Amino acid sequence: MVKPPFPLFSICSFFSKFFNNFNFPVSFKPLDAAVLLLSLGTVIFSVFVVYSKPHDNAQVSIRGENDAWLFPLDAEETITICGPLGDTVVEIHGNRVRVLSSSCANQTCIAQGHIKAAGQWIACLPNNVFMVIESSEKSGEDLDASTW
Repeated sequence: MVKPPFPLFSICSFFSKFFNNFNFPVSFKPLDAAVLLLSLGTVIFSVFVVYSKPHDNAQVSIRGENDAWLFPLDAEETITICGPLGDTVVEIHGNRVRVLSSSCANQTCIAQGHIKAAGQWIACLPNNVFMVIESSEKSGEDLDASTW
């Protein structure tokens, strides 16, 4: 009988010992371990492919009372925006955007924290400041016949 390569053999013996401790009548063979590892690798790879979206074309659109700015999401900027109540300070750092300080009374814009994905937004309504992360990528979120 041909012995399997060392790592695959040790994985088989590990699973056999593990299941024998719980009195399961299961014995793992080298092909079982290979299928298990291949399945696990496929799941991990799929998670990375699905959930890792590039920020290459994401932009931050900031609108104040009289002005508008457009920055790439990977910029390192601190912007002061003058509004009717005073200044609102916006920080773009580490592919995230947040309001550092604002002169509005309720401070809801600061409490919203960081935004980092396309479509997320922060608004400081009393000070007329609005920030949104936009992506030029077509995401399939256009209107279709069922939503129209």
